[in-house]
Amino acid sequence: MTRKTVLITGASSGIGAATALLAAKSNYDVGIHYNSDERGATLVSQLCQEVGATTRVFQANVGDSDDITRLFNEFDLAFPKMDALVNNAGIVDVPARVDEMTPMRLHRMVSVNLVGAILVAKEAVLRMSTQYGGDGGVIVNLSSAAARLGSANQYVDYAATKAGIDIFTKGLSDEVANEGIRVAAIRPGIIETAIHAKGGLPDRADDMAPSVPMQRAGTAEECAAAILFLMSEDASYITGTSLDVTGGR
Repeated sequence: MTRKTVLITGASSGIGAATALLAAKSNYDVGIHYNSDERGATLVSQLCQEVGATTRVFQANVGDSDDITRLFNEFDLAFPKMDALVNNAGIVDVPARVDEMTPMRLHRMVSVNLVGAILVAKEAVLRMSTQYGGDGGVIVNLSSAAARLGSANQYVDYAATKAGIDIFTKGLSDEVANEGIRVAAIRPGIIETAIHAKGGLPDRADDMAPSVPMQRAGTAEECAAAILFLMSEDASYITGTSLDVTGGR
């Protein structure tokens, strides 16, 4: 069976890394993007190669449009085509109320989580759309349950960017549905990953587990399984939707 190719942004750890490994096990060659964690990206690449995937590692700041252009130019040199994009790269900041947030924080949050994600998806469309000579494909965006819940007193700015991802997913899906591209998203809930520590709350997943109906945090692997389902032919009639992976929260 011919292997397909997926680009996963933010794949050096967490959900992105778990998705890269599961994709490698599911007949995909994998483009592994990272911003600052080169060691993590290299390890993920090695793990994917061990299960038979061809991999390439790409560094870029998705908050910088020039870096996004370079990322996709490098992808084109490394792989003959793109079959899927997992639009996963994103950031949080330290917990704060809205009345404590600075313009610098807000600009950074929006530039990476929303503007960057849209520009990354744009480049994928240019490569996959039948309108541009592509063979079609799938885009899976990473939203968050925060888009529904708001993350008051912690990450309202992050929640706002993820709400933007939800409506972007719907709008883009309608634009490219007759061009061979499906666009969907997952909304992870409380997931045990390093992103909590990056936001200054390393114990957040354990602390919030009692608020989840299933009484536990989720895993990156559970999110990866949902993403690979949306990428698969089993989801061939699914587009324009965001799937909660939240344990019922």
